[in-house]
Amino acid sequence: MLESKLQQALSLHQNGQLTQARAIYEDILKLQPAHADALQFLGVVENHHGNHARAVKLIEKSIAIFPHNPSSYLNLGNALREIKQLQGALVCYNKAISLKPDYALAYSNRGVVLQAMKRLDDAVSAFDTAIALKPDYIEAHYNRANALKDLGKMEAAVASYDAAISLFPDFADAHLNRGSALMELSKFGMALQSFETAAALRPDQADAHWNMALLLLLTGNLTAGWPLHEWRWKVGTSDNERRSLAKPLWLGEESLQGKTVLLYGEQGLGDSIQFVRYVKQVADLGAHVLLEAPLQLKNLFESVEGAGELVLHGQPVPVFDFHCPLLSLPLAFNTTLESIPASSSYLQAEPDRIRQWANKLGHPTRKRVGLAWSGNAKHGNDHNRSVPLSTLLQYLPDGFEYISLQKELRDSDQSILVNAKNIRHLGTELTDFSDTAALCELMDLVISVDTSIAHLAGALGKPLWVLLPHVPDWRWLLARGDSPWYPSASLYRQASPRDWGSALEKVNDGLNGLLTEVD
Repeated sequence: MLESKLQQALSLHQNGQLTQARAIYEDILKLQPAHADALQFLGVVENHHGNHARAVKLIEKSIAIFPHNPSSYLNLGNALREIKQLQGALVCYNKAISLKPDYALAYSNRGVVLQAMKRLDDAVSAFDTAIALKPDYIEAHYNRANALKDLGKMEAAVASYDAAISLFPDFADAHLNRGSALMELSKFGMALQSFETAAALRPDQADAHWNMALLLLLTGNLTAGWPLHEWRWKVGTSDNERRSLAKPLWLGEESLQGKTVLLYGEQGLGDSIQFVRYVKQVADLGAHVLLEAPLQLKNLFESVEGAGELVLHGQPVPVFDFHCPLLSLPLAFNTTLESIPASSSYLQAEPDRIRQWANKLGHPTRKRVGLAWSGNAKHGNDHNRSVPLSTLLQYLPDGFEYISLQKELRDSDQSILVNAKNIRHLGTELTDFSDTAALCELMDLVISVDTSIAHLAGALGKPLWVLLPHVPDWRWLLARGDSPWYPSASLYRQASPRDWGSALEKVNDGLNGLLTEVD
């Protein structure tokens, strides 16, 4: 009787009727609490429904009863993986493989855990074994590609995505990630085709539309890129803050004459600094602008032309008629490369703070160069955009007074900076961006990676050199040494992926050229 009920439950389980299968597994366990198979498979169902802790307990009971079933260890590993117990999951997959050496699924899942543990070479090896055991293993080809992509081996990653797609042409995620790898290889036409295919296969795939937007903007096709840029709200991993507001969103269609408009940031501080330039254009349409600012930018944004009233983020907002996030304003104004509002400076540092910092720094005896070499360590692209301080120091010639504009330091930079006698670090004394702006104003030149400091210096109109990865963020475009967003900026790009030396050699040449001018 129990065997018949188990077969019925397994049939329902395999057909995706998990609720019905769960009920039968529960019935079996009421009759025989030590039924190893019912415990294991009920655990699988619970794991599927998000009840991971219960899944672990059920499968552990199954293993205690019958400790030689490889699938039990596989499923226990899957449940442990869901609750981020990666080492425990790895032990389970290893045990499953020891019991069943040709267990392709266990090798593949082992690879997934190793990838999550950042043991990328070991992950690729695990996927290789899974594929050797099962050459048509679609997920193993796909996961191998993801691990290779994380390793920066983009050509090999594309080949693995192609293998997965050849086995399953409608694999939308494989097309999507293939496009991302092709972007890193600067194969932008092929990347766009991959994103378009992913979007066609899954029209609700936000990441595909979002990546298309970033690619189009990067390649200068702003007209096509801005509408797709609105997909950012639906990207699950986005840090965007979509506001739930009763009043309508303004995207350029309604008249603003005599209306009050709330403008607000949604992403990083650098984004707010870059796009606050549009406030004046909104005000020029006859609107009264309420500009919301985070605490770090409040004092700085008091200098924004066209802002009728500044509102601190988190405080009650006065009555308004329309609202618009700052990063949707380029769409509202149909911005092209030729129509970017790019005045030489649209933010100003506070005179009192400039005087305070001038007194603190003392009289300059050499040209002052402000330095920002790293951004937010939690940023998804930080490994590409930040420069190790130890690397930067090799390209800074004597003859300048170097000032660190970093508010916070990474542990790896602390000891290096202590021993770098030619760099003065003031980060602990910077209270907000008004201090940083005043400090920037006292520099003859700012050198920065792609972080908020670069946007701040550009918005102030200071001479700015921006260090960029081989494939930069979209706003810096491609293959040009200037920026239509910041007239005072010069761009120093990597010649190949992760090759800071090529960009920094040009910086070194430029600095030596400035020394020659001084002489």
